[in-house]
Amino acid sequence: MSEFTHLDDSGAARMVDVSGKDVTVRTATAAGAVLLAPRAVAALRDGSVPKGDALAVARIAGIQAAKRTPDLVPLCHPIAIHGVEVSLEVVDAGVEIRATVRTADRTGVEMEALTCVTTAALALIDMVKAIDRAAVITDVRLEEKAGGRSGHWRRSG
Repeated sequence: MSEFTHLDDSGAARMVDVSGKDVTVRTATAAGAVLLAPRAVAALRDGSVPKGDALAVARIAGIQAAKRTPDLVPLCHPIAIHGVEVSLEVVDAGVEIRATVRTADRTGVEMEALTCVTTAALALIDMVKAIDRAAVITDVRLEEKAGGRSGHWRRSG
């Protein structure tokens, strides 16, 4: 079982010890989308969502989620989050979400970026559910990461 870093010799889940790793600047960017009915897209564009500024609420929810990721993902290390950028772009099919998370720490922020996007999407759905109960979160994915021992990685295609 030793080839799996999150399992001990008996096969039990464990948190990996990162205390011996170097502190380096690390970033991760994730993206996803919320597919919406045309009526919900129109309400976002003209500011008529009954609950208020849905995009602002979703942005703040994403930032909060990035900071709380270790509370949600059991084996995720609590690390200092030094920056979070969240963008939400209203497009004809719904809203495209992109988040970049930064730290200077011993482990990466991929899970924080993914949690940020997912939670922003959930908050957006909560804000527009009176208009569109059929909203769909889709294509949440890591786009890019940099820093640490494994260096730079970018999704191809």
